[in-house]
Amino acid sequence: MENFTFYSPTYFVFGKGQENNTGKYVKRFGGSKALIHYGGGSVVRSGLLDRVKASLKEEGIAYIELGGVKPNPRSGLVYEGIDLCRKEKVDFILAVGGGSTIDSAKAIAAGVVYDGDFWDFYKGKSVTKALPIGTVLTISAAGSEGSPDTVITNEDGMFKRGASGEALRPSFSILNPALIQTLPKYQIACGITDIMAHLFERYFTTTKDVEVTDRLIEGLLLTMIKEASLAVKDPDNYQAQANIMWAGMMAHNNSCGVGRAQDWASHDIEHELSATYDCTHGAGLAVVFPAWMTYNMKHDVNRFAQLAVRVWGCQMDFANPENTARAGIKALKEFLKSIGMPVNFKELGAKEEDIDQMAHTACYGNGRSGTIGGFAKLSEDDVKNIYRLMTMDEMD
Repeated sequence: MENFTFYSPTYFVFGKGQENNTGKYVKRFGGSKALIHYGGGSVVRSGLLDRVKASLKEEGIAYIELGGVKPNPRSGLVYEGIDLCRKEKVDFILAVGGGSTIDSAKAIAAGVVYDGDFWDFYKGKSVTKALPIGTVLTISAAGSEGSPDTVITNEDGMFKRGASGEALRPSFSILNPALIQTLPKYQIACGITDIMAHLFERYFTTTKDVEVTDRLIEGLLLTMIKEASLAVKDPDNYQAQANIMWAGMMAHNNSCGVGRAQDWASHDIEHELSATYDCTHGAGLAVVFPAWMTYNMKHDVNRFAQLAVRVWGCQMDFANPENTARAGIKALKEFLKSIGMPVNFKELGAKEEDIDQMAHTACYGNGRSGTIGGFAKLSEDDVKNIYRLMTMDEMD
């Protein structure tokens, strides 16, 4: 295990009806005038936005609103939010929505107090200062409600990139699993896939002797497999949604990633898919991860075999652990299919003719050095090969 520091100060408020206490927590964490940031019509139609606003009024918190966040959130709305917050002297950012809304809110929070272009943070500059952020979560997926991370698509070139900094961890996050029960099954499944992907990115490591975090990751993956079938079959299953919601936070606040090298190539590869085709992030990851695993399996076949045995219940082939590793990848694909996820380019709506450009942008776009990934360093040609695996109905 490597040396590490870990600080996760977010105050979590979990359970039914807790969104009605939003104003109390904005006040507790220093807010006197908030920007309520949200996406489309669902938070309006469900009455959630009205409940949040009522709670702010009850506590005497002034607010302004900025809606319109799209999946794969865009830089244009971030710039608009930064200008609006400066003009209105906002001192707190309140995200009401899923990962896209929270990520956009974080970008605004960082940009308001920064003299330069907020995109500097998405080119490698660490975020050390931001307005305080609160969240009211509406989908279990990205884990942004507990993480120091944010991902934004720059509309000038359609680069989808991430930024990070401890200043971006929300001051508080309200998690009501009942809010997830109204989502379409496809969105629930995309969120489940995203959560599992965050765990895989940490699991595939070059660091030795990380049994504690290995077991944490494996336990969360087993939980996701169990609860996924319940939640997708019956979105009204509150207990399943509750377990998934808390697992989503645990998967990405980095409690499972401390002391170990991490990968993140699959996210970089998927970001090109969602930037190019505007597909849902979880759906893109469902296509990417089996291909990435197949391509990189021999880099450390025993780690893939360990996952297959401990999580998917495969039998260990000690004479040829590659057989076990392949069985685990097959089990993952079958699971993804079972919850309605795409598993190849055709199902995702991606096109083979875009492979070369996406691979180049993944490795060189927005100032990158030419390789991605921490588990196995991938070149542009490697990324092309992984994309090509995604075009196949089955992978040998």
